[in-house]
Parts: sequence; structure tokens; C-alpha cells
Amino acid sequence: MTLRLQGRVVKEGAASGRALVSSEPIGFLGGVDPDSGVVIEPGHPLEGKTVSGRVLVFPTGKGSTVGSYTLYRMARHGVAPAAIVNAEADPVVAVGAIIAGIPMVDQIAVSELRTGDWVDLQGAEVVARRSRESGR
Repeated sequence: MTLRLQGRVVKEGAASGRALVSSEPIGFLGGVDPDSGVVIEPGHPLEGKTVSGRVLVFPTGKGSTVGSYTLYRMARHGVAPAAIVNAEADPVVAVGAIIAGIPMVDQIAVSELRTGDWVDLQGAEVVARRSRESGR
């Protein structure tokens, strides 16, 4: 199954990778280890999972403005997401994606995407291919 979604460009670019999807917002400062890319927020649905190289899909960001720098630090360490897809971009994640050079779109129905989908992001278009590995 192929799903095509059109959103709004926050940071122009193209990226491909396996989706890592959270139904909960993500806070990067204190929520994701900037040296490893592993989600460390206790109780978060993605706790223990790595965002590195994944198309990270979540509704919106949360937390401190230092989260922008955390995304930048992750990019410098080579552990940042390949792309970010949100329902609603918040300023912290948007600025982080821009300074880190991470392609980002928002205004996407994130509930349509599943962990394990192969996602191609090109500008405002998100194309997801459902695979057997995709979560339910």
C-alpha cells in the first residue's frame, strides 16, 4: 500500500528512511540523548528507541527552547533523524530542524503513518509505503 500526503514545508529538503512514529509529543532537551539519539524520557512510547537515521513522526514538540540546540547537537554527532514529520510544528522543533539541516514538514495526518513504513519526503510531499514490518 502506498500513501501520499501533502503538508507544509518547514525545512526544505529530501530524505528517505523507516518511520519511527509516536502518538505523543517529543521534547528533545532531556527527552532524547544528544550523543546517541536514543529517547530517554521515562514512560515515553519511544523510550529506548533510537531516532538516528529514521523519519521521526510525532504530533508536535514540547519543552525547552534548548531542544533546538539538542537537535543541532544530534546532527553534529551524526545521530539526528533523517527527517521530521509533524501534525503541527512548534517553534522549538522547527528552529532545531532548520539549524541542523533536517528536512521537516508539518500539517500531516501523522496517525496515517506507522512505525516501519518506508517514507520518502520530498519538499511538502510525504510518500509512505506500508511493509510487513510496519506496526499496527
